[in-house]
Amino acid sequence: MAASERRAFAHKINRTVAAEVRKQVSRERSGSPHSSRRSSSSLGVPLTEVIEPLDFEDVLLSRPPDVEPGPLRDLIEFPADDLELLKQPRECRTTESGVPEDGKLDAQVRAAVAMYSEDWVIVRRRYQHLSTAYSPVTTETQRERQKGLTCQVFEQDTSGDERMGPEDTDDSQHCSGSPEDTPRSSGASGIFSLRNLAADSLLPALLERAAPEDVDRRNEALRRQHRAPALLTLYPAPDEDEAVERCSLPEPPREHFGQRILVKCLSLKFEIEIEPIFGTLALYDVREKKKISENFYFDLNSDSVKGLLRAHGTHPAISTLARSAIFSVTYPSPDIFLVVKLEKVLQQGDISECCEPYMVMKEADTAKNKEKLERLRLAAEQFCTRLGRYRMPFAWTAVHLANIVSSVGPQDRDSDSEGERRPTWAERRRRGPQDRGCSGDDACSFSSFRPATLTVTNFFKQEAERLSDEDLFKFLADMRRPSSLLRRLRPVTAQLKIDISPAPENLHFCLSPELLHVKPYPDPRGRPTKEVLEFPAREVYAPHTCYRNLLFVYPHSLNFSSRQGSVRNLAVRIQYMAGEDQSQALPVIFGKSSCSEFTREAFTPVIYHNKSPEFYEEFKLRLPACVTENHHLFFTFYHVSCQPRPGTALETPVGFTWIPLLQHGRLRTGPFCLPVSVDQPPPSYSVLTPDVALPGMRWVDGHKGVFSVELTAVSSVHPQDPHLDKFFTLVHVLEEGTFPFRLKETVLSEATVEQELRASLAALRLASPEPLVAFSHHVLDKLVHLVVRPPIIGGQIVNLGRGAFEAMAHVASLVHRSLEAVQDCRGHCPLLAAYVHYAFRLPGGDLSLPGGVPPATVQAATLARGSGRPTSLYLTRSKSISSSNPDLAVVPGSVDDEVSRILATKGVDRSHSWVNSAYAPGGSKAVLRRVLPYCGADPRQLLHEELALQWVVSGSAVREVALQHAWFFFQLMIKSMELHLLLNQRLDTPRKLRFPGRFLDDIAALVASVGLEVITRAHKSILGGKAARRDG
Repeated sequence: MAASERRAFAHKINRTVAAEVRKQVSRERSGSPHSSRRSSSSLGVPLTEVIEPLDFEDVLLSRPPDVEPGPLRDLIEFPADDLELLKQPRECRTTESGVPEDGKLDAQVRAAVAMYSEDWVIVRRRYQHLSTAYSPVTTETQRERQKGLTCQVFEQDTSGDERMGPEDTDDSQHCSGSPEDTPRSSGASGIFSLRNLAADSLLPALLERAAPEDVDRRNEALRRQHRAPALLTLYPAPDEDEAVERCSLPEPPREHFGQRILVKCLSLKFEIEIEPIFGTLALYDVREKKKISENFYFDLNSDSVKGLLRAHGTHPAISTLARSAIFSVTYPSPDIFLVVKLEKVLQQGDISECCEPYMVMKEADTAKNKEKLERLRLAAEQFCTRLGRYRMPFAWTAVHLANIVSSVGPQDRDSDSEGERRPTWAERRRRGPQDRGCSGDDACSFSSFRPATLTVTNFFKQEAERLSDEDLFKFLADMRRPSSLLRRLRPVTAQLKIDISPAPENLHFCLSPELLHVKPYPDPRGRPTKEVLEFPAREVYAPHTCYRNLLFVYPHSLNFSSRQGSVRNLAVRIQYMAGEDQSQALPVIFGKSSCSEFTREAFTPVIYHNKSPEFYEEFKLRLPACVTENHHLFFTFYHVSCQPRPGTALETPVGFTWIPLLQHGRLRTGPFCLPVSVDQPPPSYSVLTPDVALPGMRWVDGHKGVFSVELTAVSSVHPQDPHLDKFFTLVHVLEEGTFPFRLKETVLSEATVEQELRASLAALRLASPEPLVAFSHHVLDKLVHLVVRPPIIGGQIVNLGRGAFEAMAHVASLVHRSLEAVQDCRGHCPLLAAYVHYAFRLPGGDLSLPGGVPPATVQAATLARGSGRPTSLYLTRSKSISSSNPDLAVVPGSVDDEVSRILATKGVDRSHSWVNSAYAPGGSKAVLRRVLPYCGADPRQLLHEELALQWVVSGSAVREVALQHAWFFFQLMIKSMELHLLLNQRLDTPRKLRFPGRFLDDIAALVASVGLEVITRAHKSILGGKAARRDG
């Protein structure tokens, strides 16, 4: 623009630079008034000029706190004791930890044991509670503070009331109970008369001599009398929706529980009592067609009836005598049934024949049927003596829980007449995901109903051809119809009395699903209540917080129709084998009722004269800490002879099959259809699957699959996701250094493991959300470990910082999306926030010693970073050579060594990052690289420096994901910085010297880029809103 075209006001604009204005302000603040006037008059800079803000660190350096005396010193002095490192013990619900103590553990189990036994590492700020973000001023807190305030009566109000006539006294309410109700009298607006005022009290010590210090002390004491505990108590609280920020400490990770109901089995009586009857409880969801709990076994037989099985029984463990159970329901539904199944000792005859006496004979006809009853008792005693270890299906029934909850009505609720009172901020904080999911739906809530005692009188006999879960779901759906077909059947008359109630918070004598004693457990001899493990109807996104390693085995069906010989009364024996000899069967199978706590073998119920039986049995196993290649499940199929005959054995093995539990280091689960061998398997069979046609073996039905079984693991050790399994396996192989290693069909060596690990990092985004969230703490810890301690392969350090950062960003995104319904008021994921606050720690640090975590030399030994930095990163203070290049795999010695190595190496590919094209391989400013042998230096790095660098140089796709969850990475960096300062005792170091300049440069670049992105998006949002209003 030409000078003539410029407007007149433009010639008068002051062109003074901002630095001169800052110097002027500094001189005026610190210098004498005369010098400031001279400088002001000579410089002529108007103080209204818009300038850049002052550098707070420069101000602190130029004006140390000693120069500023008095109370204002606290405003510029950072509290020296603000940061505090705490080790909070991890909450343990049980009196025993439950983690294995065997020293022979592999890397995966050791990592799980360390994860579930380490204390929380918390960096606490002592003065954080003074912030209104963490202690918000709400209407409730203001009302609570105002309760102690006294009624204020002023002099002019009193004098005005004395002059008021009797007819005006009703218009003014004097001395109300709360400060809001204290009115101003109208006497102040009348004619002021001194005669109507009361005389002031005399001041007897007014003319006495007193030292100024005594007067100040006395006045200070008088001022402190009746002082309100909080300032601005009368100021109205801000609106909840208009609060600038609401911060809260995350809740510590805890074991997930749904709505819990307590079921007590009180009694079970039949019209006739001739033999022991055993019961099973479980929850089924008809809508989802899924069993949503494990089995709970109970025994309500009298001692005399139990005596019939003394030949087969051992001294029962106290845990198997439980008659009450706690069921957990994460997703309450009106379609949930409590199914009761009854079994009896195996006897000769099908189910209908065995049920007939219970359906025909009545208790009133005992005298008339005395002889028949004696014959039945004698036969039952014989069957119990000979076949007491075998069971057969008997009868079943179901209780519709929605009818129980709705019929007994909800519990007495708070009868406040506030209507739909809006929940406060604290109440919204405490509200869990289940409360959000079921709010306003009392019909499906199992946590707020009156306890009920039920007497179930009608049982349905089991049908041998309809024992599967699919048939059971059809029966349950039919029970809900008014014209149920089941009601037309003749029932098995019995009386089962049970109590159903919401489970109390701290129930005594409670056992966990692993049979651990839950606190409080006053007396080990008391009859326990068992917590029943839940199988949620849908996904549950919660991290594992305790050691759990259980395996459930579900035999479904067996087809021996083509098997030759007398094979009709079929029973399946299951064993967990640590080897191939029968003596190596491990006692890891949970007992049922009135038996030992753990057994080495268990049997399915027997269907009389059925060569193709269906099973509904569930076997619960406790997996050993270390599962090896030789561990397998061994199934033996028996023909049971119900009628004693000379020369005929009680049980005859007619088939064998097995399932190896490990395959390429991964636990095998899911459905299986196995072939069954007629002959005993040969030696070394356990490392092969039965699908392999071993020479010299005969198979049922030509080696076809005839036995259907399903394995389900509930484990906080084995992820059961292929991508997570591969990632953990590779990381543990690197930690152990066991090469070569077989991964599926390939054999990994030191030359190929790096490529596989990088591919595994990239594939973490493909993991299933539920196991990823469950193992999120494990995954994040391993990613942090890869960043801080890069692995050494073949004597060379493999830098995985870039891949680990990208994987961390995608994991945070997947976890955030999975828990989108339970975010806090700021949109933060509570699981990620809890991980940073409680679980995150610097790898390898000894927190028990004040300064004994990694020595200073270890922390400084970070990887080298190239000297070439693009100008687009806003770096202006890069005076030291960086030590965290994601592309260099060398450990720097001195600065000269680092420079010489960089100058002697070849180009690095940064084409996918923020770096300008000039820095790409072959560019004019290409950074060079060469892989050098490992020199023995410790390859540890600082996490906060690496996160800042990787974020700055990340590609657009990863940068976008990291920006969406920037709060997580910022909090992770802040805690890493806090731990670094605390553990290395660097809080006494000058503020500008606590962190290297290269890290400050990365932070400056990061803040600039993030701030620009926020401004750009906000501007686009405003423009979009204006366009929408204009079009509308």
